[in-house]
Amino acid sequence: MPQHQEQKQLTNNQKKFNPNVAMVLSILLAGLGQIYNKRYMKGISFIILEIAFILATFDFLWLGLWGIMTLGTIPGVDHSIYLLVYGIVSLIIIAFAVTLYVFNVRDAHKQAILLNNGKQPPSFKQAIRNGYDKAFPYIMTAPGLVLLIFTVVFPLLFAVALAFTNYDLYNSPPRNLVEWIGFNNFKDLATIPIWQDTFISVFSWTIIWTLVATSFQIVVGLVLAVLVNDKRVKFKKTIRTILILPWAVPGFVSILIFAAMFNDEFGAINRDIIIPLIGGDGLPWLTDPTYTKIVLIMIQTWLGYPFVFALFSGVLQSVSSEWYEAAEVDGATRWQKFRNITLPHVLFATAPLLIIQYTTNFNNFNIIYLFNEGGPAVQGQNAGGTDILISWVYKLTFDTNNYSMAAAISLIIGLIVSIFAFFQFRRTNSFKEEGNI
Repeated sequence: MPQHQEQKQLTNNQKKFNPNVAMVLSILLAGLGQIYNKRYMKGISFIILEIAFILATFDFLWLGLWGIMTLGTIPGVDHSIYLLVYGIVSLIIIAFAVTLYVFNVRDAHKQAILLNNGKQPPSFKQAIRNGYDKAFPYIMTAPGLVLLIFTVVFPLLFAVALAFTNYDLYNSPPRNLVEWIGFNNFKDLATIPIWQDTFISVFSWTIIWTLVATSFQIVVGLVLAVLVNDKRVKFKKTIRTILILPWAVPGFVSILIFAAMFNDEFGAINRDIIIPLIGGDGLPWLTDPTYTKIVLIMIQTWLGYPFVFALFSGVLQSVSSEWYEAAEVDGATRWQKFRNITLPHVLFATAPLLIIQYTTNFNNFNIIYLFNEGGPAVQGQNAGGTDILISWVYKLTFDTNNYSMAAAISLIIGLIVSIFAFFQFRRTNSFKEEGNI
């Protein structure tokens, strides 16, 4: 075929298959763009799918969108929390639908361009085969994605939504309606004295608790691992077994035992140690916040160091003895060998896990609640003297039914942990290209 005829045919195809027309048709109704591109079966499938979706979900989506905007209008009839749930589910369904709709539009636009370039539309069987090959990874991961959305994303969205409502004991459906109040919960935390004082006190103790308790367990684990790994130490296996024993006992059992031992009235610490030594009634381990905080840090060090010790012990086994021998030849002291060889090697290999230790203790509910339920009570605050943010959220939820404020504090916790973990992981060498230690 002469060249001018080929160009003429290509020009005719471009006039026949306009990508913009195909895109607009697909926006108007899913499948019209595919029919315009002469992919009739695919276009009809999209049309049937869209019509079926509209007919099957219209009533539910309308109720959900109305519910999430109003949270109900008639007390005793409309249940605000149910409507909020319906609304969030509706938004998730709409997000799925929009994703498929965007795929439909992009597909029509892309196919029109390919047809203009001279590519013939595939047969129905070939289209099915090509679609299956391309979609196979998505088909296999779809069940997991759906499960993830409704077990992780949905509860997260629900908690975030509650943070902007007035859902509490006095605004509890179905008797009363819940209302959207914007950022009032966060404003109350910053302005109302009882909320402000409590939040500052609990947040400060949470930070101190996280940094001190975690750092102690890491330091103790590192020191013990370095000592046991010393070539002059005998019976290494026996010593390692003894040092890991606290890890073998369930944490809640150890916490309850310590709570009994430090009891002010009948605990073994006061009765058998403190009173015989200094007399009096012993120390107020459970009734004075300062003493309780000290005990909590010691208990967490006891519970947390075995994991760090086992982690560091494994890493130290991989440090070549030749490095230490070369350092000795150069006249390095023990401290210099530790600072320039042992410590960088250990931190490079374990930094992500150490960061997780900090984020875990930031939300370490078990030890705070099981030891003394976050107590003792503090005048002028609605949280105990040793409550951290997560245990305070628990009390707000189950003791005072202040769900919206609990959700607001939970949102703050999530942001703090996420930001901390994000920046620390990005700055960690083990998440970058491997270089020299």
